[in-house]
Amino acid sequence: MSAPLLSVRAPERPRAAVLMLHGGREADLGPSRPWHLAALRLRPFERAITAELPREDVLLARVRYRVRGWNGERADPVRDTLAALDELTALAGPLPTVLVGHSMGARAALHAAGHPQVYGLLALAPWWPRTEPTRQLTGRHVVVLHGTSDRVTSAPEAAVCVRRARGTAAGAAMALIRDGDHAMLRRAHVWHRTAAAVVAHLVDPEEHGDPLPPESSTAAGVPVL
Repeated sequence: MSAPLLSVRAPERPRAAVLMLHGGREADLGPSRPWHLAALRLRPFERAITAELPREDVLLARVRYRVRGWNGERADPVRDTLAALDELTALAGPLPTVLVGHSMGARAALHAAGHPQVYGLLALAPWWPRTEPTRQLTGRHVVVLHGTSDRVTSAPEAAVCVRRARGTAAGAAMALIRDGDHAMLRRAHVWHRTAAAVVAHLVDPEEHGDPLPPESSTAAGVPVL
């Protein structure tokens, strides 16, 4: 079996890490491959994040899933994510790590957020049923970006999870991408630019300001970008 962690950019002395988790399927025990569309959708985000963090002192890696599906109580991508975080710790030591997950990958990231390596989480069009646990977000920073035209996953259900997290998370924010679809192809430049700016802010808040409107982290409403 392949290692669960695939390095994309590995500086000699990293100060932080970003771990990418692509989407998948609700149920599928077939092998996950790097050329599947779900995996390819995150490549532009990797490039945007790398460009936003040009100092090359942030490690960037991908979680390599064994199978394509969530598969009910098996929650296969969660096991892979936790194994990747353990491997990252063994290779680079304790690093504040930001998880960036899309759809099923965002659900895996949510469940794995209690790992001691995790500092923050950026969820892109997350598959977050409203009953998902959020206690593991205690002390973490969480940001959700969702498209207003997403017909695959539910922005209102994700918003419920964000509101529940606000009691214990270090920060919990959400914004909508106007006309954004689940594949993040419509208005792709907005998705890429905003996601990269959010990750840069989570990694280095003193150097990179918060790109989201102030109301994104309050109960007043969800801003639309």
